[in-house]
Amino acid sequence: MLDDTDRRLLRQLQNTPDATLSALATRAGVSTQLATRRFEKLRASGVLRGQRAVIDWRALGYAVEVSLRFTLDKTDPRAFDAFLDAARQVPEVIEIQTFLGRVDVRLNVVARDLQDYHRLYRTRILSLPHIAECEALMQVATLKRDERLPL
Repeated sequence: MLDDTDRRLLRQLQNTPDATLSALATRAGVSTQLATRRFEKLRASGVLRGQRAVIDWRALGYAVEVSLRFTLDKTDPRAFDAFLDAARQVPEVIEIQTFLGRVDVRLNVVARDLQDYHRLYRTRILSLPHIAECEALMQVATLKRDERLPL
């Protein structure tokens, strides 16, 4: 389980993920050596799974985000796997989630504009296997997107 030192280090890492290990240690009030050992322990236990670059796809010219909710035809026992395998091959799909309930899968898709989305939808999305029903929700605004935990 996490102790107060681990929580302080993780809070600092969440707040400034590009900070040096020494800076994180200083902000958390511990030595660099202790911070190194704690981060190694957190990685080994699977709590800290790594760091990644977050790229703003809008800054790269993708102006449209659509959430697509699918109900799959589950008469084929391989429907989920076949659908997910095919969806992973679409580069514009930036997120895939599965659910229990009426909706089986949600894809988040980005496109450069509505014309690009229309092309993508007709050529790549509608050709995904085992679709029984699809609902598209056009994103208007992101009000909160935060992966930080309240440590």
